[in-house]
Amino acid sequence: MLKISVLIVGLAIIGFIFWWFFGKHAVATETAVATQAGQSVDVEVNGGYSPEKIVLKQGVPATLTFTRKDASSCLDRVVFSDFGINQELPKDQPQTIQIDTSHAGQYEWACGMDMFHGSLVIK
Repeated sequence: MLKISVLIVGLAIIGFIFWWFFGKHAVATETAVATQAGQSVDVEVNGGYSPEKIVLKQGVPATLTFTRKDASSCLDRVVFSDFGINQELPKDQPQTIQIDTSHAGQYEWACGMDMFHGSLVIK
């Protein structure tokens, strides 16, 4: 009976690991509302990014405001390699980043350690 219990617990743990690393997880998406003044989105940094996916309108000036709530040193920077941006994110201080929306496409961003990611869609 003990061997069966250990086997069941082991299989449950393996299943959880597969779900955690390979399963589809819901991604928070936000589409910016474009006005004459531009478009902006607030991103909360707390154990990851929320929203994780941002949709912007091409040709309209865009500002992303990152506010880091997490004390982790991994999330103390945000890197947009396609735009040459490597911005420090001090804890509990909003940091604005101007995004060039002149070219449509999908662009990725990540934390300084490349462990947490987000995506930016310009269309």
